[in-house]
Amino acid sequence: MLLKEILSAVAIALTLIGFYPYLRGIIRGTTKPHVFSWVIWGATTFVVFLAQLQAGGGIAVWPIGISGSITILIAIIAYIKRSDITITRTDWLFFSAAMSSLPLWYATSDPTWAVVALTFVDLLGFGPTLKKVYTNPYSESLGFYGLFATRNTLVVMALENYSVATLLFPAAVAIACIFIILLIIYKRRSRAG
Repeated sequence: MLLKEILSAVAIALTLIGFYPYLRGIIRGTTKPHVFSWVIWGATTFVVFLAQLQAGGGIAVWPIGISGSITILIAIIAYIKRSDITITRTDWLFFSAAMSSLPLWYATSDPTWAVVALTFVDLLGFGPTLKKVYTNPYSESLGFYGLFATRNTLVVMALENYSVATLLFPAAVAIACIFIILLIIYKRRSRAG
């Protein structure tokens, strides 16, 4: 049990360490997150945190709750700073699809179905950011996504109860972060070469 508490504490520390330079970058104007992605991620991450608590995820899900709260803050700051508020039809499609899935939490009252639906919604939130990284790979922080891939791996290792409800979200987000890292590296190298 002590090992899982340590892993959760390290995951919380990585969450705070990862968000600090990202927030600083938004404020300085060097990082320009897509507001729709962060609204979607904030809402889904916090609701998943609540579902994972109900499913018995234990102390390992606290980094998810902290991350959800900070993610909502990032969306607010990104909007205030007008980081990337360009909204296309595709962005509205991602946003609409994501928001239409949220009522499943209420309808099912089952943390497993809620986490499955919200993980899908959260992954849809990567759409506008993937599109943005594809066209402007220097607009996102490579280290940020690396820290969060690591953080989510630690969350998986710290879980007290392994089930679809507790495992799916952190595993899927870790994989999505790795995909963004690979896309950033690929697009930066293709521009350099």
